[in-house]
Amino acid sequence: MNAIAKTRTAALNAALQRIAPGLLVAGTVAAAARFMSEHYGAPAMLFALLIGIAFHFLHEDRKCGPGIDFASTTILKLGVALLGARVTFAQIASLGYGPVVLVISLIILTIFASVVLARLFSKPVEFGLLLGGAVAICGASAALALASVLPTSDRMRRDTLFTVVAVTALSTVAMIAYPIFFNAIGFDDTETGVLIGATIHDVAQVVGAGFAVSDETGEVATYVKLLRVACLPVVVLAYALLMRGRADGAGGRARVAPPWFAVAFVVILCVNSAGLIPAVAAQGLDWVSRWFLIAAIAALGVKTSLKSMADLGASHIGLAVAVTVVLFAGATVSLMLF
Repeated sequence: MNAIAKTRTAALNAALQRIAPGLLVAGTVAAAARFMSEHYGAPAMLFALLIGIAFHFLHEDRKCGPGIDFASTTILKLGVALLGARVTFAQIASLGYGPVVLVISLIILTIFASVVLARLFSKPVEFGLLLGGAVAICGASAALALASVLPTSDRMRRDTLFTVVAVTALSTVAMIAYPIFFNAIGFDDTETGVLIGATIHDVAQVVGAGFAVSDETGEVATYVKLLRVACLPVVVLAYALLMRGRADGAGGRARVAPPWFAVAFVVILCVNSAGLIPAVAAQGLDWVSRWFLIAAIAALGVKTSLKSMADLGASHIGLAVAVTVVLFAGATVSLMLF
């Protein structure tokens, strides 16, 4: 047993030494992004992506490459799994049936419309699924989670990074414009909160937009947004089943990673809902999750060059805007009619 233990310890040490330089790069970029976010008010994930792209040359380095790959895959999945500590079933139930039906309907509508529009824009179905899921659920976090169960390729990596940039930028614009628009139409604070929570992509921007209107609007918007986040594991599992056996870009069968992190998300959500996670521990898990996701997007940025992003073309931007408009229009019309 001692020999086996020594062998395993040596293998673990070797693995840690192999990924340590890349993890240090991702962690450093994440810390810089968090610092800039706190001082300049822009999303930390956007800063992490942009700074990471500036250090693309490090991904070609033999010492840094393995750790950067590890951060963009395993660390990413751990961060998504820990998102379960942000949500409880009580928060979901407190919304009643109306917002639940609205959110589920909008998720289905947005993903379906995204796939249809992707084909109209001559884009792959996988990109439509990725963009639609990110817009419908929770922006950059959803994009990272969904990309991990879609067929892996260089094109998918570029599409994922574009989606993160696009939904973050559009979410920032929406944070400013949507409250003004909803107020001009005449929606009250509760209705405005529902619409903000149902249409803005990222959690941080939902909170910012909601509480900028009123405390009531902020609370309602946050609850509706958490309901969308709670749908993430279901959509991830659905995508994994849909992609099973699908041919990849090389003509072979798509390799879809088992979505263990989605199962872990549900488990943590259930444990948190049962009150078994103390408030301090839940806050700690949330803090770790945020750092993991920022480090993962930093690593993804390092893995992609500006040239590869430019090669995607203006049609990608048009598609992202179109899908965002579908979600916005669907939510607004639904609330006005029902």
